Amino acid sequence: MKAVVAHVLGTPETLAIEDWTCRSPASGEVRTGICYAGVSFVDVLTAAGGYQVKPPTPFIPGSDFSGIVLEVGAGVAGLAPGDRVCGGSFGGVFAEEIVTAATSVTRIAEDADMAEAAVLRSSYLTACYALWHTAKIQPGEVVLVLGAGGAVGIACVQLAKAYDAVVIASASSAAKRELALANGAAHAIDSNAADWRDQIKAITGGKGVNVTIDPIGGDHSERALRSLAWGGRHIVVGFAAGSIPKLPTNIILLKGGAVMGIDVRQLGIHEPAIFHAIASELDQLVATGVARPPIAAVLPLEQFAEAMVLAQSGTSAGRIVLKMPAADELQAAHPRGAS
Repeated sequence: MKAVVAHVLGTPETLAIEDWTCRSPASGEVRTGICYAGVSFVDVLTAAGGYQVKPPTPFIPGSDFSGIVLEVGAGVAGLAPGDRVCGGSFGGVFAEEIVTAATSVTRIAEDADMAEAAVLRSSYLTACYALWHTAKIQPGEVVLVLGAGGAVGIACVQLAKAYDAVVIASASSAAKRELALANGAAHAIDSNAADWRDQIKAITGGKGVNVTIDPIGGDHSERALRSLAWGGRHIVVGFAAGSIPKLPTNIILLKGGAVMGIDVRQLGIHEPAIFHAIASELDQLVATGVARPPIAAVLPLEQFAEAMVLAQSGTSAGRIVLKMPAADELQAAHPRGAS
Protein backbone atom coordinates (compact mmCIF):
# COMPACT_ATOMS: atom_id res chain seq x y z
CA MET A 1 0.00 0.00 0.00
CA LYS A 2 0.95 3.68 -0.22
CA ALA A 3 1.50 5.71 2.94
CA VAL A 4 2.80 9.12 3.93
CA VAL A 5 5.87 8.47 6.08
CA ALA A 6 7.96 10.68 8.36
CA HIS A 7 11.41 9.25 9.09
CA VAL A 8 12.21 12.40 11.06
CA LEU A 9 9.54 14.52 12.69
CA GLY A 10 9.26 17.79 10.82
CA THR A 11 7.33 19.99 8.42
CA PRO A 12 5.06 18.54 5.71
CA GLU A 13 7.79 18.99 3.11
CA THR A 14 9.99 16.47 4.93
CA LEU A 15 7.41 13.69 4.53
CA ALA A 16 7.05 11.46 1.48
CA ILE A 17 4.71 8.84 0.05
CA GLU A 18 6.30 5.40 0.25
CA ASP A 19 5.39 1.76 -0.19
CA TRP A 20 4.34 0.27 3.14
CA THR A 21 3.15 -3.11 4.32
CA CYS A 22 0.00 -3.44 6.41
CA ARG A 23 -0.06 -6.44 8.73
CA SER A 24 -2.97 -8.78 9.39
CA PRO A 25 -5.14 -8.01 12.43
CA ALA A 26 -4.44 -9.78 15.70
CA SER A 27 -7.13 -10.82 18.17
CA GLY A 28 -9.51 -7.94 18.84
CA GLU A 29 -8.31 -5.93 15.85
CA VAL A 30 -9.63 -5.02 12.40
CA ARG A 31 -7.92 -4.11 9.14
CA THR A 32 -9.64 -1.27 7.32
CA GLY A 33 -9.18 -0.04 3.78
CA ILE A 34 -9.11 3.72 4.13
CA CYS A 35 -11.22 5.78 1.73
CA TYR A 36 -10.79 9.23 3.28
CA ALA A 37 -8.50 10.66 5.96
CA GLY A 38 -9.12 13.84 7.92
CA VAL A 39 -6.31 16.39 8.17
CA SER A 40 -6.22 18.55 11.29
CA PHE A 41 -3.95 21.03 13.02
CA VAL A 42 -3.13 18.36 15.60
CA ASP A 43 -2.04 15.96 12.85
CA VAL A 44 0.43 18.55 11.57
CA LEU A 45 1.61 19.37 15.10
CA THR A 46 2.18 15.68 15.89
CA ALA A 47 4.11 15.06 12.67
CA ALA A 48 6.32 18.04 13.50
CA GLY A 49 7.07 16.73 17.00
CA GLY A 50 5.20 19.59 18.69
CA TYR A 51 2.40 17.56 20.28
CA GLN A 52 2.55 16.65 23.98
CA VAL A 53 3.22 13.04 22.96
CA LYS A 54 6.00 12.53 20.42
CA PRO A 55 5.50 9.44 18.25
CA PRO A 56 8.36 7.08 17.39
CA THR A 57 9.65 7.17 13.83
CA PRO A 58 9.08 6.09 11.16
CA PHE A 59 5.65 7.60 11.66
CA ILE A 60 2.55 7.78 9.47
CA PRO A 61 0.49 10.87 10.41
CA GLY A 62 -3.25 11.16 10.73
CA SER A 63 -5.87 10.42 13.37
CA ASP A 64 -9.31 10.20 11.70
CA PHE A 65 -10.53 8.10 8.80
CA SER A 66 -13.43 6.43 7.06
CA GLY A 67 -13.29 3.24 5.07
CA ILE A 68 -14.31 -0.36 4.52
CA VAL A 69 -13.49 -3.20 6.90
CA LEU A 70 -11.34 -5.70 5.01
CA GLU A 71 -10.47 -8.24 7.69
CA VAL A 72 -11.36 -8.92 11.33
CA GLY A 73 -9.24 -10.64 13.94
CA ALA A 74 -10.30 -13.37 16.33
CA GLY A 75 -12.88 -12.41 18.93
CA VAL A 76 -14.24 -9.39 17.08
CA ALA A 77 -18.03 -9.14 17.24
CA GLY A 78 -20.30 -6.67 15.52
CA LEU A 79 -17.97 -5.97 12.59
CA ALA A 80 -17.49 -7.85 9.34
CA PRO A 81 -15.65 -7.40 6.05
CA GLY A 82 -17.55 -4.94 3.89
CA ASP A 83 -18.80 -2.79 6.77
CA ARG A 84 -18.51 0.95 6.28
CA VAL A 85 -16.84 2.53 9.30
CA CYS A 86 -15.27 5.65 10.70
CA GLY A 87 -12.38 5.38 13.10
CA GLY A 88 -9.57 7.00 14.98
CA SER A 89 -5.93 6.23 15.70
CA PHE A 90 -2.85 7.98 17.02
CA GLY A 91 -1.09 7.95 13.66
CA GLY A 92 -1.17 5.51 10.77
CA VAL A 93 -4.04 7.17 8.92
CA PHE A 94 -2.45 8.87 5.89
CA ALA A 95 -2.32 5.47 4.23
CA GLU A 96 -4.43 3.11 2.16
CA GLU A 97 -4.94 0.60 4.99
CA ILE A 98 -4.74 0.56 8.77
CA VAL A 99 -4.97 -2.01 11.58
CA THR A 100 -6.61 -0.78 14.78
CA ALA A 101 -8.40 -2.14 17.80
CA ALA A 102 -11.96 -3.05 16.85
CA THR A 103 -13.15 -0.60 19.52
CA SER A 104 -11.49 2.24 17.57
CA VAL A 105 -13.92 1.98 14.66
CA THR A 106 -17.66 2.52 14.50
CA ARG A 107 -20.10 1.31 11.88
CA ILE A 108 -21.75 4.14 9.98
CA ALA A 109 -24.99 4.28 8.04
CA GLU A 110 -24.86 2.87 4.53
CA ASP A 111 -25.87 6.23 3.09
CA ALA A 112 -23.39 8.23 5.20
CA ASP A 113 -21.10 10.63 3.40
CA MET A 114 -17.69 8.97 3.63
CA ALA A 115 -15.75 12.24 3.46
CA GLU A 116 -17.76 13.65 6.37
CA ALA A 117 -17.38 10.41 8.30
CA ALA A 118 -13.60 10.70 8.00
CA VAL A 119 -13.53 13.77 10.23
CA LEU A 120 -16.08 12.74 12.81
CA ARG A 121 -14.33 10.83 15.52
CA SER A 122 -11.59 12.91 17.19
CA SER A 123 -13.15 16.37 17.03
CA TYR A 124 -16.67 15.23 17.95
CA LEU A 125 -15.47 12.94 20.73
CA THR A 126 -13.56 15.95 22.06
CA ALA A 127 -16.69 18.08 21.79
CA CYS A 128 -18.77 15.48 23.66
CA TYR A 129 -16.08 15.16 26.31
CA ALA A 130 -15.89 18.94 26.75
CA LEU A 131 -19.58 19.80 26.72
CA TRP A 132 -21.40 16.76 27.97
CA HIS A 133 -19.02 15.14 30.45
CA THR A 134 -16.72 17.93 31.65
CA ALA A 135 -18.72 21.18 31.46
CA LYS A 136 -22.03 19.36 32.04
CA ILE A 137 -23.86 22.04 30.11
CA GLN A 138 -27.52 22.67 30.87
CA PRO A 139 -30.32 23.83 28.55
CA GLY A 140 -30.35 27.60 28.21
CA GLU A 141 -26.75 28.11 29.31
CA VAL A 142 -24.54 30.39 27.23
CA VAL A 143 -21.60 28.60 25.61
CA LEU A 144 -18.74 30.60 24.10
CA VAL A 145 -16.76 28.68 21.47
CA LEU A 146 -13.34 30.09 20.62
CA GLY A 147 -11.94 29.12 17.22
CA ALA A 148 -15.50 28.31 16.17
CA GLY A 149 -14.52 27.67 12.55
CA GLY A 150 -11.97 24.98 13.42
CA ALA A 151 -12.40 21.23 13.75
CA VAL A 152 -13.26 21.11 17.46
CA GLY A 153 -14.90 24.53 17.31
CA ILE A 154 -17.57 23.69 14.75
CA ALA A 155 -18.22 20.35 16.45
CA CYS A 156 -18.84 22.21 19.72
CA VAL A 157 -21.15 24.70 18.00
CA GLN A 158 -23.29 21.87 16.61
CA LEU A 159 -23.37 19.84 19.80
CA ALA A 160 -23.95 22.77 22.16
CA LYS A 161 -26.93 23.78 20.03
CA ALA A 162 -28.19 20.17 20.18
CA TYR A 163 -27.93 20.35 23.98
CA ASP A 164 -30.19 23.46 23.85
CA ALA A 165 -27.47 25.92 24.80
CA VAL A 166 -27.17 29.46 23.45
CA VAL A 167 -23.97 29.50 21.41
CA ILE A 168 -21.66 32.47 20.89
CA ALA A 169 -19.11 31.69 18.18
CA SER A 170 -15.81 33.58 18.09
CA ALA A 171 -13.91 33.24 14.82
CA SER A 172 -11.30 35.14 12.84
CA SER A 173 -12.95 35.46 9.42
CA ALA A 174 -16.37 36.29 8.03
CA ALA A 175 -16.53 32.90 6.29
CA LYS A 176 -15.93 31.07 9.57
CA ARG A 177 -18.50 33.17 11.41
CA GLU A 178 -21.06 32.50 8.68
CA LEU A 179 -20.28 28.79 8.93
CA ALA A 180 -20.81 28.86 12.70
CA LEU A 181 -24.15 30.65 12.33
CA ALA A 182 -25.25 28.13 9.71
CA ASN A 183 -24.40 25.31 12.14
CA GLY A 184 -26.37 26.54 15.12
CA ALA A 185 -24.61 29.53 16.70
CA ALA A 186 -26.99 32.24 17.91
CA HIS A 187 -24.28 34.90 17.71
CA ALA A 188 -20.93 35.21 15.94
CA ILE A 189 -18.24 37.75 16.78
CA ASP A 190 -14.87 38.62 15.28
CA SER A 191 -12.14 37.15 17.49
CA ASN A 192 -9.91 40.11 16.58
CA ALA A 193 -12.45 42.82 17.41
CA ALA A 194 -11.18 45.54 19.74
CA ASP A 195 -14.51 45.53 21.57
CA TRP A 196 -14.68 41.73 21.84
CA ARG A 197 -15.45 41.68 25.58
CA ASP A 198 -18.00 44.47 25.22
CA GLN A 199 -19.82 42.38 22.63
CA ILE A 200 -19.91 39.42 25.03
CA LYS A 201 -21.32 41.66 27.75
CA ALA A 202 -23.98 43.03 25.42
CA ILE A 203 -25.06 39.57 24.26
CA THR A 204 -25.28 38.19 27.81
CA GLY A 205 -26.80 41.27 29.42
CA GLY A 206 -23.64 41.74 31.45
CA LYS A 207 -23.86 38.32 33.06
CA GLY A 208 -21.07 36.63 31.13
CA VAL A 209 -20.91 33.13 29.67
CA ASN A 210 -21.50 29.88 31.52
CA VAL A 211 -19.07 27.75 29.54
CA THR A 212 -16.09 28.58 27.33
CA ILE A 213 -14.58 26.02 24.98
CA ASP A 214 -10.97 27.04 24.35
CA PRO A 215 -8.92 25.22 21.68
CA ILE A 216 -6.97 28.43 20.93
CA GLY A 217 -4.92 29.58 23.92
CA GLY A 218 -2.69 32.64 23.66
CA ASP A 219 -4.16 36.03 24.54
CA HIS A 220 -7.64 34.77 23.72
CA SER A 221 -7.80 32.67 26.88
CA GLU A 222 -7.48 35.40 29.51
CA ARG A 223 -10.12 37.68 28.02
CA ALA A 224 -12.47 34.69 27.74
CA LEU A 225 -11.76 33.80 31.38
CA ARG A 226 -12.63 37.37 32.38
CA SER A 227 -15.90 37.01 30.46
CA LEU A 228 -17.17 34.06 32.51
CA ALA A 229 -20.36 34.32 34.51
CA TRP A 230 -20.43 33.36 38.19
CA GLY A 231 -19.81 29.62 38.41
CA GLY A 232 -18.59 29.51 34.84
CA ARG A 233 -16.41 26.72 33.42
CA HIS A 234 -13.47 27.34 31.10
CA ILE A 235 -12.55 24.16 29.20
CA VAL A 236 -8.99 24.02 27.88
CA VAL A 237 -8.78 21.93 24.69
CA GLY A 238 -5.58 23.10 23.00
CA PHE A 239 -3.33 25.93 21.91
CA ALA A 240 -3.87 26.54 18.21
CA ALA A 241 -2.67 30.14 18.63
CA GLY A 242 0.77 28.72 19.35
CA SER A 243 1.34 29.90 22.92
CA ILE A 244 0.26 28.55 26.29
CA PRO A 245 -1.39 31.28 28.38
CA LYS A 246 -0.54 32.07 31.99
CA LEU A 247 -3.98 32.63 33.46
CA PRO A 248 -4.52 34.84 36.55
CA THR A 249 -5.98 32.49 39.12
CA ASN A 250 -7.57 35.36 41.06
CA ILE A 251 -10.12 35.64 38.23
CA ILE A 252 -11.15 32.02 38.80
CA LEU A 253 -11.63 32.81 42.50
CA LEU A 254 -13.64 35.98 41.83
CA LYS A 255 -15.86 34.15 39.33
CA GLY A 256 -16.38 31.13 41.57
CA GLY A 257 -15.43 29.26 38.44
CA ALA A 258 -13.31 26.41 37.23
CA VAL A 259 -10.68 25.80 34.57
CA MET A 260 -10.60 22.21 33.34
CA GLY A 261 -8.42 20.57 30.72
CA ILE A 262 -9.38 17.68 28.46
CA ASP A 263 -7.42 15.24 26.30
CA VAL A 264 -9.65 12.61 24.75
CA ARG A 265 -6.70 10.39 23.80
CA GLN A 266 -5.57 10.12 27.42
CA LEU A 267 -9.16 9.67 28.58
CA GLY A 268 -9.32 6.45 26.56
CA ILE A 269 -6.17 5.25 28.33
CA HIS A 270 -6.96 6.24 31.92
CA GLU A 271 -10.77 6.05 32.05
CA PRO A 272 -11.97 3.71 29.29
CA ALA A 273 -15.47 3.34 30.77
CA ILE A 274 -16.05 7.09 30.53
CA PHE A 275 -14.53 7.15 27.05
CA HIS A 276 -16.95 4.47 25.85
CA ALA A 277 -19.90 6.30 27.43
CA ILE A 278 -18.91 9.44 25.52
CA ALA A 279 -18.49 7.39 22.33
CA SER A 280 -22.01 6.03 22.80
CA GLU A 281 -23.33 9.58 23.20
CA LEU A 282 -21.57 10.52 19.95
CA ASP A 283 -23.05 7.51 18.17
CA GLN A 284 -26.51 8.83 19.01
CA LEU A 285 -25.63 12.30 17.75
CA VAL A 286 -24.33 10.83 14.50
CA ALA A 287 -27.39 8.62 14.08
CA THR A 288 -29.74 11.57 14.52
CA GLY A 289 -27.80 13.73 12.05
CA VAL A 290 -26.65 16.26 14.64
CA ALA A 291 -22.95 15.65 14.01
CA ARG A 292 -22.32 16.73 10.41
CA PRO A 293 -18.82 18.12 9.90
CA PRO A 294 -18.64 20.69 7.09
CA ILE A 295 -16.00 19.92 4.44
CA ALA A 296 -13.92 22.74 2.96
CA ALA A 297 -11.72 20.71 0.59
CA VAL A 298 -11.07 17.13 -0.51
CA LEU A 299 -7.58 16.61 -1.93
CA PRO A 300 -5.89 13.48 -3.33
CA LEU A 301 -3.30 11.71 -1.20
CA GLU A 302 -0.55 13.04 -3.50
CA GLN A 303 -1.35 16.54 -2.22
CA PHE A 304 -0.92 15.63 1.47
CA ALA A 305 1.65 18.40 2.04
CA GLU A 306 -0.71 21.03 0.64
CA ALA A 307 -3.53 19.65 2.78
CA MET A 308 -1.37 19.77 5.93
CA VAL A 309 -0.23 23.33 5.25
CA LEU A 310 -3.85 24.36 4.70
CA ALA A 311 -4.95 22.69 7.94
CA GLN A 312 -2.08 24.33 9.82
CA SER A 313 -2.93 27.79 8.48
CA GLY A 314 -6.37 27.75 10.06
CA THR A 315 -7.76 29.76 7.15
CA SER A 316 -10.30 27.27 5.82
CA ALA A 317 -13.94 27.36 6.89
CA GLY A 318 -14.52 23.64 7.29
CA ARG A 319 -12.46 20.47 7.35
CA ILE A 320 -9.68 19.29 5.04
CA VAL A 321 -9.87 15.68 3.82
CA LEU A 322 -7.52 13.42 1.86
CA LYS A 323 -8.97 10.94 -0.60
CA MET A 324 -7.07 7.69 -1.03
CA PRO A 325 -6.17 6.57 -4.58
CA ALA A 326 -8.37 3.45 -4.47
CA ALA A 327 -11.31 4.96 -2.56
CA ASP A 328 -13.78 4.66 -5.42
CA GLU A 329 -12.70 1.12 -6.31
CA LEU A 330 -12.83 0.06 -2.67
CA GLN A 331 -16.39 1.30 -2.24
CA ALA A 332 -17.45 -0.26 -5.56
CA ALA A 333 -16.01 -3.61 -4.49
CA HIS A 334 -18.04 -3.46 -1.27
CA PRO A 335 -21.40 -1.98 -2.29
CA ARG A 336 -23.80 -0.71 0.35
CA GLY A 337 -25.73 -3.48 1.97
CA ALA A 338 -23.32 -6.18 0.79
CA SER A 339 -21.95 -6.95 4.23
